[in-house]
Amino acid sequence: MRLSSMLSDGMVLQRNARVMIWGTAESGRKVQVSFLGQEYGTTADSNGDWRVALEKLQPGGPYEMTISMEHQESIVQSVIRDILIGDVWVLGGQSNMELPVRRTLDVLAEEVANVNLPFIRQFAVPQTYNFHGPQHELPRAEHRDAAQGEGWITATPRNVLDFSAVGFFFAKALYEKYQVPIGLIHAAVGGTPIEAWISEPTLRAIGGYEAVLEQCKDDHYVSETKLRDEERNQLWYEQLNDNDLGLKEGWFRVLCDTSGWEDIQVPGSWSGSKLASVRGAVWLRREFDVPVSMLEGGVRNNGMRNSEMLNDQMRNGELLNVEMLHDEIRNRELMLKLGTVVDADDTYINGVCIGKTGYMYPPRRYPLPEGLLQPGRNMLTVRVISTQNTGGFVKDMPYKIVAGSRELDLRGAWKYRIGAVTEALESQTFFQYMPSGVYNSMIAPLRDYPIKGILWYQGESNTGQPAGYSELFARLVQDWRRNWGSDEIPFIYAQLANLGEEDDSQVNWAELREEQRKGLTVPNTAMAVTIDVGEYNDLHPQDKKTVGQRLALCARKLAYGEEQLVYSGPMFKSMERIGGANAADVTTAEDASTIVVHFDHIGSGLTTRDGGELQGFAVCGPDGRFFPANAVISGDTVIVKHDEIRQPVHVRYAWSNNPARANLYNREGLPASPFSTL
Repeated sequence: MRLSSMLSDGMVLQRNARVMIWGTAESGRKVQVSFLGQEYGTTADSNGDWRVALEKLQPGGPYEMTISMEHQESIVQSVIRDILIGDVWVLGGQSNMELPVRRTLDVLAEEVANVNLPFIRQFAVPQTYNFHGPQHELPRAEHRDAAQGEGWITATPRNVLDFSAVGFFFAKALYEKYQVPIGLIHAAVGGTPIEAWISEPTLRAIGGYEAVLEQCKDDHYVSETKLRDEERNQLWYEQLNDNDLGLKEGWFRVLCDTSGWEDIQVPGSWSGSKLASVRGAVWLRREFDVPVSMLEGGVRNNGMRNSEMLNDQMRNGELLNVEMLHDEIRNRELMLKLGTVVDADDTYINGVCIGKTGYMYPPRRYPLPEGLLQPGRNMLTVRVISTQNTGGFVKDMPYKIVAGSRELDLRGAWKYRIGAVTEALESQTFFQYMPSGVYNSMIAPLRDYPIKGILWYQGESNTGQPAGYSELFARLVQDWRRNWGSDEIPFIYAQLANLGEEDDSQVNWAELREEQRKGLTVPNTAMAVTIDVGEYNDLHPQDKKTVGQRLALCARKLAYGEEQLVYSGPMFKSMERIGGANAADVTTAEDASTIVVHFDHIGSGLTTRDGGELQGFAVCGPDGRFFPANAVISGDTVIVKHDEIRQPVHVRYAWSNNPARANLYNREGLPASPFSTL
C-alpha cells in the first residue's frame, strides 16, 4: 500500500472542504481510513487505485490518521501523525517566490531569529517536468532532490530557513490574524516563464507553441540535449581549469608574487575596461589587516575545525561545505560578505577555499572557520569565472568581513591578473522552462488536494516580451482553477518590484507590470504592488516580509471576506481632460490642457510616501512623446499637466523599470500601481 507523498506526517488539510485521501494497493484489496473517530472504507480498483472522501473538517490538530489494508491474513497499517486542519495555499511562480528565508537574512534576520510557529508548515513539490500530459502523482521521495525538502516542515528555527520567504511572511500574517493553521504547498521554480505553468491544450488554443510542444515530447531529443549540455559544460570547465595559470601556479596561496598584477577597484562592473570582453578566469587579491579585538570573544565558530585541519582538506580548492543552523538566523558567525559576483567565484582566505558559487544571483555569504583569520595581515583571493557575461562585482552591496557587530570594509583597490581566456560558454537548454512541463508535473498532481487559494509571483522571465502576458495570465488562472475544480479559487499575485538604474530608458519591466495590472480583470484576483521594495542592483530583493504582508492583505479581502479592508494601493480607474480648474472651462477638445486621473482603492485618501511633492507622472501630446509632468493630489484625484503640452492625450505613472521616485500612496500606506493609458 502506498500513499501520495503529500499525505505524510505534518500535513495540513483544508478545513471545510471535501478532503480526499488516496493511494494505491493491490487490486481488490479493502482499505480503511480512520480519522477523528470516523471510519471510511473503500476497495482498490482494477488499476490498484483507491480513494476516500472525508467529511468536512473543522480547524485544529495535531491529529493522527490510520490507513489499514487487508493483506493475506493480516492487516497492514500506515499511520500519518501530527496532522493539522486549517487553510492550504499554493505558492507558484519563479525565483522570487522560491527565494528561501535564508537568502533574506541581511534584512530580516531579527524577524526570524526566534520563530517558533509549528502551526505554519510547508511542503516543497519536487522540481520536475513532464511533456506527456498532466501527471496523476508527484514523484516518490526517493526520486526527489535532497535540497527540495523532505515532506512537510514546520516554521521552527531548525526549518524556517528553507521556507519560501514570501510564503512564510504571508502565512505568519494570516496565522497571527486568524489563529488557524496554514499550510504552504511550494511549487515555484526559478527562471520559469509563465508558459511553463500553462497546460498544453490551453497553449495550443492560444497558438504559436505547437513546434516546441511536439519537440519536447521526443524523449530522445530531451535526453540527448541534456547529455550534450552536460558534456559541453564539463568540457568547458575542464579546459578552463587546465589552462588557468592561477591554478597551476597557486595564486590562491598567501605567498604569491603579485609584482606584475594590475590595479582594479572593487566593487564595480568590468564594462568599459580591458576585462570587458574576457570570458574565462580572472584572479583578484586584496590584503587586509585584522585587529586583535575583532577576533576576541563573542564570535561563533559554526562547529568547524581549526584552520590546520581545514588546510589539509582544502589544498585542492575543495568547497568548504558548512551547515548554517540557528546561528545563521542570528547572524553571529564570523562571515565574509562578498556582494554578488558575475558570473561565478571561488573564494579563498589565507589559502583556504571558504566558498564557491556557480552563478551570478546568490549573494556571497561565506562563514569563516575559527582560527583562519590571523591578527594583522591576511589575504583574500577571489577567482572570478566569467562564463557568458561581462564580469565584475555588483556595486552597492556589502563587501566586508563581519564578526558579530564588528565589520571590516573590503572595498577599494585590489590587484588582478587574468588566469585564462576562453570562448564564452554556450547557453544550455533548461527544460523546466519549456511550455507546459512544470504544469504537468508540479501542478496537475495537486488536483485532489483541496486548497484555500493560490499565490503567484512571476513575470521576470517574460520581461523580454511583455506583450500578451495578460492573456497568458488569464489562461493560467483558468487552467489552475480548472485543475482544482473551482472557478472561484482566490488567485493573488505580486506585481514586479523595481529593478535597475533610476531612469526611464528601460521600460520592459514597466510594460510587464501594465500587463499584470490588466490581469485584475480576471474575477476574484488581487495584486500586491511592490515597486517600493525592490533593490536596483538585485533581481531578488530581500524584503519579502512586505511582499508577504501585502499578499496577506489581499487574501483577507478575497479569501476571508473582510469586505471593508483596504487591501490595495490606488489603481488607475479613468482619466478625463479639462481646460482649467474644472471641466466647465473646456469649450472644445482642443482646449483641454489638463488631465484628471481617477483611482480605485484610495482608502482614506491619496497621499505621498514622504509627504513631499508628487512625482512619477508623465504626459504626451498627439505625437506620443512622453515628458515628466507636474502632478498634484486634488481630493481623490490627481491633476496632471505639462506647461508645454497644450493637448495632453495620455498619462503614465511610474513608467520605468525602476520608478524609485514614484511616491503616490493611499493613507493606509499602500503604493499605487504603475499604469499607462497608451
